Amino acid sequence: MKKIIVTVLLSLTAGAQAADPLMNFDKLLFVKRQTYHSSHFYTDFIDGCGRYGGNLCVLDMKTKKVHDLIPEMKDGIFGRFDLHFDAKKVVFDWKKSAKEGFRIYEIGIDPVKGVRTSKPVQLTFPPADEQARIKKYDNSFLGGTARMYYHQTDDMHPCYLPDGGIMLVSTRCEYGTLCDSPDVLSTTVMYRMDGDGKNLTKLTNSPVSEFSPSMMSDGRVLYTRWEYVDKGQIGVKCLWAMYPDGSGSVEIYGNNISLPPTFLHGRQIPGETNQFVMLGTPHWPQSGIGTVIRVDTKKKIRTREPMTYITPTVDVKQEPGWNHLVNGKWVKHGNGPLYMDPYPLSMDTFLVAYNPDKKWSDPKAYGLYKLTEAGVHEKIHTEADTSCWQPYPLRTRKTPPVLRAVIDEKLAAKKLALCTVQDIYHGMEGIKRGEVKYIRIMEQLPRPWDCRRFWDPRGKLTRHTRLASLGTALAGKAMWGVVPVEKDGSAHFTVPADRNIYFQALDKNYLELQRERTYVNYRPGEKRSCVGCHETPNDSPPHTGKLPLAMKRPPSSPGPQPGDKTGQQVMHYPTYVQPVLDKHCVKCHQGDKPAAKLDLTGELTTQFSRSYENLIRGKMVPTYREFSDWEGTPYSPPKSIGSHKSKLIAQVMKGCPGNKEKLPISALAKLATWVDASGIYFGSYWGRRHIQFKDHPNFRPVPTFKEATSNTCPTPVKDR
Repeated sequence: MKKIIVTVLLSLTAGAQAADPLMNFDKLLFVKRQTYHSSHFYTDFIDGCGRYGGNLCVLDMKTKKVHDLIPEMKDGIFGRFDLHFDAKKVVFDWKKSAKEGFRIYEIGIDPVKGVRTSKPVQLTFPPADEQARIKKYDNSFLGGTARMYYHQTDDMHPCYLPDGGIMLVSTRCEYGTLCDSPDVLSTTVMYRMDGDGKNLTKLTNSPVSEFSPSMMSDGRVLYTRWEYVDKGQIGVKCLWAMYPDGSGSVEIYGNNISLPPTFLHGRQIPGETNQFVMLGTPHWPQSGIGTVIRVDTKKKIRTREPMTYITPTVDVKQEPGWNHLVNGKWVKHGNGPLYMDPYPLSMDTFLVAYNPDKKWSDPKAYGLYKLTEAGVHEKIHTEADTSCWQPYPLRTRKTPPVLRAVIDEKLAAKKLALCTVQDIYHGMEGIKRGEVKYIRIMEQLPRPWDCRRFWDPRGKLTRHTRLASLGTALAGKAMWGVVPVEKDGSAHFTVPADRNIYFQALDKNYLELQRERTYVNYRPGEKRSCVGCHETPNDSPPHTGKLPLAMKRPPSSPGPQPGDKTGQQVMHYPTYVQPVLDKHCVKCHQGDKPAAKLDLTGELTTQFSRSYENLIRGKMVPTYREFSDWEGTPYSPPKSIGSHKSKLIAQVMKGCPGNKEKLPISALAKLATWVDASGIYFGSYWGRRHIQFKDHPNFRPVPTFKEATSNTCPTPVKDR
């Protein structure tokens, strides 16, 4: 009986659609394109582009006729598009051929007639050195997911801004995906440009991908951000928002939700301030295809409570793939029903791309449907030889307000931003007032394309996921310094702009009490304040009637910890940690019978050193493993990870039988900082690591702070 009902619902007539007041538009924009066959949700432009041909189209809702807007570009691949607020322009990304990246184009359109009013205008172009870049970085000879991608740059996912600009994502940052050992996959981050394509500006510095910007009614841009700062690599691809200039970035939903692993193509529901629709998708192997979910951000945004499944018979309960509810039981398979591109018409009605029952990667399985929360699927349009994507009413919409951050020009000139913490104890459970003395300012480092192993392109000697640590962190980390916290829990300080900055709350011994396991890209001159630790956007500041103590003085600049000359420190184990061990520990912890059976000498091993491997493998340094799928995704209370849980730190603070001298605070601070930086080994991504290269001039170079935080290798290619 259920199958009969579904069939009837799928066969509802165009007359029924016309009677629906939510379908009060005459024309529908959409893309014709054969289904991507990507290996991951974020690799459509990398290994999903093997099927060329398609168009940007208009469907006449009355006659059901389809008009191809750009026949002269029909042999390429159309990605995503956006309609201008006045419905007279469409901006889109398009790929011409395998060795040419996606570029942004724009056409004029008549919203009444559904025809274009101008020829396509190209807005972004390849960098001048594009061919040299392809020649340098192309590793398609490796086969596998590399076979279709030549490391050209790509500009994608355009979104009109109310100030006349266009937001997009691009690989021009030239970052590799951190968890990708062979370094085939690339990262996209947020950019903006003027409406004519000029002044292309990078807004974020994220180490892993950002996607699919869309406008919110309040003037902010909603987008998907993938991240893992001391969290498993798969679990957090969540919704964030930012101002059109990249400032004010803030979590919208899901910063520690494991399943579904990916929240993609989010849009605000019309007329609703706190309601959004998104796709819940696997991490792999697919092209951002999944289940439709509505999110109510008035509820607790770091729980599953805000989620309502519009398509409750489809879910993602593990990796890889999808789960389907069949006869009351969850079954894992790769066929439909599967969904894409939810466009909200109301709280309970959506336009979607929908595959009823074919394999997820079937080239022509997806058509355009109207979907309701009650489970009704009304077919709008399908094509016999291709799939249809991104249904979008061709009509005007209200232009959101133009938001601009208040920028301090003097700070901007110094590439700094300003932070104010009102009360760091707010939300920090189990920590007594007065216990927090400092905030340590850390950076998670992106991995540049320029750290490629040209001497070992197949990765037989050193995989990229071992460029930082022994199974702990995937990203390099750097310290910018510490700033004081006042008695009332307030702090007022500057941070470097255009960096992936996160904070650690420290006690008097420079041991971490709580870690911010996410990051913020502060824009130059931006001023930001937060209520406390572990706050959410819905938190309100405490009303004490008093000015926070830190606000009564000029902002602090990040300064050094005891024993350091500057706050800017490279987390390079051989030069930051091993000297402490050599001075205070190696006397007993060496030889054939080292104390506690723990050899802490700095003798080099195949990839690291003896002391490092013994400390990490001996579980002396508790940390979340970023190379795991889910580890560390849920919230971690204070003192549950890092130096306050470390056996190493506990022992050195207790004192060792063979050393009567108390470890000085300068040495303790270095050990604690390293532990709290997830026990990484290498302070940068540069140099040859395998012991086989020990006689090479580029073997394990000691990086300066500038080199560690740079995107350009300090060594010429010929000498690497």
